[in-house]
Amino acid sequence: MNRGTVVVVGDALLDVDLRGESRRSCPDVPAPVLEHMTRSYRPGGAALTARLLSGEEGVDVVLLTALGEDSAAEEVVRGLGAGVEVASLVVRERTPCKTRIRACGTTVARVDEGCEPTIGCSEDIDVRSLLEGASAVLISDYGLGVTGRSEVREAVAAVLGRVPVVWDPHPKGSPPVPGVDLVTPNEAESFVAGPEEGTARARVRRLVDRWRAYAVGITLGERGAVWADARGGHGSSRCEVVDSPGDTCGAGDAFAAACTAALLSSTEIGRAVEAGTQAAAGFVARGAAGAHTFPDRRRRPAVGLFTPSPVTGNARRRGERIVATGGCFDVLHAGHVDLLHRARALGDHLVVLVNDDASVRALKGDDRPVVPGHDRARILSALECVDTVVLFDELTPTRLLEEIRPDVWVKGGDHDPETLPETPVVRAGGGEVVTVPLLVGRSTTHVIDHIRGRVGASTL
Repeated sequence: MNRGTVVVVGDALLDVDLRGESRRSCPDVPAPVLEHMTRSYRPGGAALTARLLSGEEGVDVVLLTALGEDSAAEEVVRGLGAGVEVASLVVRERTPCKTRIRACGTTVARVDEGCEPTIGCSEDIDVRSLLEGASAVLISDYGLGVTGRSEVREAVAAVLGRVPVVWDPHPKGSPPVPGVDLVTPNEAESFVAGPEEGTARARVRRLVDRWRAYAVGITLGERGAVWADARGGHGSSRCEVVDSPGDTCGAGDAFAAACTAALLSSTEIGRAVEAGTQAAAGFVARGAAGAHTFPDRRRRPAVGLFTPSPVTGNARRRGERIVATGGCFDVLHAGHVDLLHRARALGDHLVVLVNDDASVRALKGDDRPVVPGHDRARILSALECVDTVVLFDELTPTRLLEEIRPDVWVKGGDHDPETLPETPVVRAGGGEVVTVPLLVGRSTTHVIDHIRGRVGASTL
């Protein structure tokens, strides 16, 4: 059952774990000497929240964030996998990166890079339209600037009361937009409500008024969570005790993600907080954020939404030959796969530009697409020959091609390169247009007609 699309809005980070063994200390300073170092990456901040949500059954996830044009952005996108589509609202000078240096399982230092809140502007994303198409919105604030942007706050305000909105705050971030359904601070973040000697139950009630939220749920670590709402409702949730949790990093993200997923099915705050508490406890028991790392240079698919992926930009900077192709790719069949393999053979990096649902309807009729755009993107990303998938919302991908500037643009042999609308754009960027033979008798229309015929015959 498809439960709709959750849009996660916030600051994406790249978390890096640099692990080593230490058998001695420096002779001149009291610091461990690390040897046999290994490096692993994981999506952090809003990116971790999006990845956790993508594991919820029947939920499509879009991450609206700000990334730099650098290798850290590439690692963030790859770490998300095919279950999350990425829309880069703005462009940073560099992607925020936090490197934890760990000796024998203990963090001895952390290095933060690119964590300044200053971000540039982009007009490629219509934030309001993106949020209006969501079934729920989760704001994941890490104090790096995304949630303070006026277009984000206005878009959130516009969907209040129509879809559940959860706000996971940060001490250095922006205050929640008044009227959100649930704000999820941890215990330290809850002290903005007043004196530290107040109880969590007292603070949660004050926060409802301070933030003008429908409800607030404070996470209390091993003690569970407490919540209160604007109608006087309140309660608490206990969690299963985790034996000696070595790492709780990301537990708040797991809590907010599970609360959001629960609110897709029920408006009961108590039920959502209970789901969040249990999800956070399970997350910590499984190793917390550290369980979501992947080693250096591991290939993962990248999916973008209305914007080229940083994976493609980095491939170009490495001097790789960029190949692109595009189309609806509705009901993937052998003809599609053959074309994609032929296209990939012409270069080093294949970008597949996919018409979104509205543009497919405009091109093919009201009964298409059969497969929604989010699913089509995921299926294509699972193919080994595909490096990046980008959904676009126009009839032709000419605007994207101006940005990507592929070395080769590939279409099927049923097209004449001289009449394609993409040809002038590709050639102006220094690329060439190539057509490849099609497999005879393979087409989406043929597959759909065949299925309809079999269904019709079975009803006779």
